[in-house]
Amino acid sequence: MRKPAKADLADLHGCVLHIEDEPTGLLLVETILATYPGIERLQAHNGSDGIRIAKERKPDLILLDMNLPDIGGLEVVRALNEFLHSEPVRLVLLTAEDFSVEVVKAMSLGAHDYWRKPLHVELFRASLVKMLQRP
Repeated sequence: MRKPAKADLADLHGCVLHIEDEPTGLLLVETILATYPGIERLQAHNGSDGIRIAKERKPDLILLDMNLPDIGGLEVVRALNEFLHSEPVRLVLLTAEDFSVEVVKAMSLGAHDYWRKPLHVELFRASLVKMLQRP
């Protein structure tokens, strides 16, 4: 795995909320985000906590697993719909599924993109930079 250039590490700033219940998924994203000292990392292990943390902390980026133990990703997006349209936050769906009806619905409600699992580290890094360095 190629390490990002020092300029990439120093220049990337923001707050990322990762809503995920699987330990492996949490560890992978946490490990990648930890290489960026300017990124504040938040975690939620279920949809209800994710909604609460998003509204309280107003992160720049939300990474949302579509399959959570309490409520589905689509329901999380529905609950955050007004928030996503009133705050400068981006929401990315994390899913092992192909482009599905659930993904289409979530994107119509305010999700900005979807990233396929298992996450490819280099694509994750490139997409992360794109999401956090937006105008």
